[in-house]
Amino acid sequence: MSYTALYRKFRPTDFNDVKGQDHIVTTLKNQIMADRIGHAYLFCGTRGTGKTTIAKILAKTVNCEHPVEGNPCNECSMCKAISNQTSMNVIEIDAASNNGVDNIREIVDEVRYSPTEGKYKVYIIDEVHMLSTGAFNALLKTLEEPPSYVIFILATTEAHKIPITILSRCQRYDFKRITIDTIAARLSELIEQEQVDAEEKALRYVARMGDGSMRDALSLLDQCIAFYFGQKLTYDNVLEVLGAVDVEIFARLLGFVLQNSVADCMKLIEELIISGRELSQFTVDFTWYLRNLLLVKTSDNPSEMIDVSTDNLGLVQRQAEQIELETLIRYIRIFSDLSNQIKYASQKRILVEVALIKLCRPQMESDQRSILDRIRLLEGKLENGVISAPVAPGSNVIIPPVQEEKKEIILPKAVPEDLKEVAKSWNHIVASTSPLIKAVLAGARPSIGNNNTLLLVFTEAIDKDLVSREEHMKEIKAVIAKTIHKEVEVQTKLITQGKESIEDIPDLTKIIKNINYE
Repeated sequence: MSYTALYRKFRPTDFNDVKGQDHIVTTLKNQIMADRIGHAYLFCGTRGTGKTTIAKILAKTVNCEHPVEGNPCNECSMCKAISNQTSMNVIEIDAASNNGVDNIREIVDEVRYSPTEGKYKVYIIDEVHMLSTGAFNALLKTLEEPPSYVIFILATTEAHKIPITILSRCQRYDFKRITIDTIAARLSELIEQEQVDAEEKALRYVARMGDGSMRDALSLLDQCIAFYFGQKLTYDNVLEVLGAVDVEIFARLLGFVLQNSVADCMKLIEELIISGRELSQFTVDFTWYLRNLLLVKTSDNPSEMIDVSTDNLGLVQRQAEQIELETLIRYIRIFSDLSNQIKYASQKRILVEVALIKLCRPQMESDQRSILDRIRLLEGKLENGVISAPVAPGSNVIIPPVQEEKKEIILPKAVPEDLKEVAKSWNHIVASTSPLIKAVLAGARPSIGNNNTLLLVFTEAIDKDLVSREEHMKEIKAVIAKTIHKEVEVQTKLITQGKESIEDIPDLTKIIKNINYE
């Protein structure tokens, strides 16, 4: 006899075998026992969650000669005929390939004839959202008022594509994604029956890769067993078959990112590619690893929420302490976007490398989270006493402080007293602002604007726009007023490269310094 795939071999034969859909199973069993069976059902949910399986069990139960507490007996002639797919009472239709008006008209004609045996004729229409508009219209009247011996069960993965006129005529049941614990427990039962030796850690990884689908998890397990047939199925074996990466590799990679080491990141990706790892799977797994870090940082008891071993939990917790929450959210956003792009990309490696460079170089992006990440880097430099001069975006070049050449400074005829006090206390004013403003002002040049106002000159448009916001301008004015006990008007200006140099703008702090020297 030919081999049968695990998901077919162990398909549940009664409601008690169905895992993860207790809310639906209980409702249907109660309907059967109370003889309150509906005439039309709509089963919605992602792939592999049990829609077709429960539809077949329901069809079997309503026709069973000796049902037991809402379950089929699986012993009578009707149960056996339906299980062997030889019964004329259960008609399965694939709407993906039978989606025309003529196909539905055939069903409408057939429902006129009562079943020759059993109580009900059950029509199971899979992927019903694929029916054409005309086919839906042809089904409407029959679906609303079918004969008493007919039950329609419609199954779909995309309920939003079904017309409201169809939805209103059905009892709708939404199938949930099956939890990792439930899938792993089911896999443990099945490998015991199959007499396969496997590590619990390996089964949990397969369960997670199933992504809420029991069928997907069983297919992956089947693949792993076949590859290591006759051997113990270990965690490393599963990673090898599925082209996945271990947690320690993710920890190394994130360590390189936090060090802003693009070269080390590229070397690690090269190692993964040479070892045959699948980059699409790598992207999904690394995003999941970042998600675990996020839960560790934001949860009081993360061990119950993240799916890692006890050994790796300590590693995740240590690494979570090294990264800021805003930075972590930015990393997750970048890799989530990558997950959507990489599925259909021909150059997957390039996309992964670009994403990693974005993680290492936050100055490549201009969104708020990237700015916060840049601020984190700037604050680290400020704490170490290293302030870099403004540089072009993406260059990441730190220019150490150098001894400036003495230049002849053209002084204004008179510097107002309030601006003198601002210049003398400029470092204190910058240090007293919020971290975001402090980091931006560190690269600004204070000067004198029109009508003797304080002019802040920037070389980066993003910095100038940030400071020019009303709430940030209010903050700067408030800090100045608190420091010098006077109100000062503040203006901003952007130096356009090639047209003007920031060196041509008088630096108010140096002007006051020279005046004091004189």
